[in-house]
Amino acid sequence: MNPKEKLLWSIAFPGFGQMLNGKYFKGILFILLEFVINVQSHFNEVIMLSFNGEIEKTFARTEYQWLMFYPCVYFFAMWDAYKDAGGDKEPYSFLPFVSSAYLVTVGLIPEIRN
Repeated sequence: MNPKEKLLWSIAFPGFGQMLNGKYFKGILFILLEFVINVQSHFNEVIMLSFNGEIEKTFARTEYQWLMFYPCVYFFAMWDAYKDAGGDKEPYSFLPFVSSAYLVTVGLIPEIRN
């Protein structure tokens, strides 16, 4: 498999790219982190509420402190799988991952309501 295939597996679910790279401890760690963050932030529930048009309930149910951690773990797992597969040969190949994690996290800030 080439690095882009492992990147795509990591996009599908954080940790899968690491498992394909033979980095089982990191893969399991990313899978567990994704699961914990998903449960603690109520991510699946708020997605369902937003699809049903219950926007106020969505804002009330979301745990933003946990949700803001998700993009960092998600994009780091993608970059790590890509790097471990040999995809870091190009200079600055990390920039799309870093900028995406930063912009998604910062994009959540206006949504935080007291």
